[in-house]
Amino acid sequence: MPEGDTVWYAAHRLDAALAGRVLTRADLRVPRFATADLTGRRVLGVTPRGKHLPARAEGGLTLHSHLRMDGAWRVYSAGERPHGGPARPSGHLRIRAVLGNAEFTAYGYRLPVLELLRTADESQVVGHLGPDLLGPDRDPAEAVRRLTADPARPLGEALLDQRNLAGIGNVYTSEPAFLAAVAPWLRVAALGPGVPERLVATAHRLLEADKDRPDRPTTTTRQKRERLYVYGREGRPCPRCGTPVCKAESADRVTYWCPDCRRGGQGARAER
Repeated sequence: MPEGDTVWYAAHRLDAALAGRVLTRADLRVPRFATADLTGRRVLGVTPRGKHLPARAEGGLTLHSHLRMDGAWRVYSAGERPHGGPARPSGHLRIRAVLGNAEFTAYGYRLPVLELLRTADESQVVGHLGPDLLGPDRDPAEAVRRLTADPARPLGEALLDQRNLAGIGNVYTSEPAFLAAVAPWLRVAALGPGVPERLVATAHRLLEADKDRPDRPTTTTRQKRERLYVYGREGRPCPRCGTPVCKAESADRVTYWCPDCRRGGQGARAER
């Protein structure tokens, strides 16, 4: 599932192509909004909120999308053929939204959430979110307060809860937990002093470093297979101690950790 950095990257590409320009083409390919006409409206901006993508237009309207597992937005120059266009009809069917102006056209692929609502009603879809680690509302103290509000909750579950911190997914759960040397299933109450603060700060640092690029490294190595500490590295040696990395799956959650590096509530210092 795309995480906060991926959504931020997509939103800013959309904002650069659409904001301040009048829509000359707007096609929403979902039954509920198929007849909605946004042409002639100026796009005011696309500002990410956690994993959500609200695009605001004149007249008090917001086009809200969420990428979930497979969604994506792609931007092309006006007149450029999109991937999955006429040459690949089956790909064309995956396009759920088209927003175009005189210079650019944005195509939304496989968007599982696409809805048009009043801007005044945006809180109905994003009002439940906690502090956005990449947003202007970033509030580390509030994020820590929410993260630790339920002491009996497993750490990984608390980190993934968007009501606590908006923008964190499986990658930014496993990697900060590894860097803090704590197990993802550890109860929040068992975290040592300063560990919640360090987890929030590390998650923000990694997201901030990766938001302007399409890939997602958390290490400094240039080797592609070593760009992440533990995520996606099941069975491969831990970069800290050499122990094979473990993996656990539950529904849409995937967690990776080193069985020897975790130290209960005691965090070990590890630099990026």
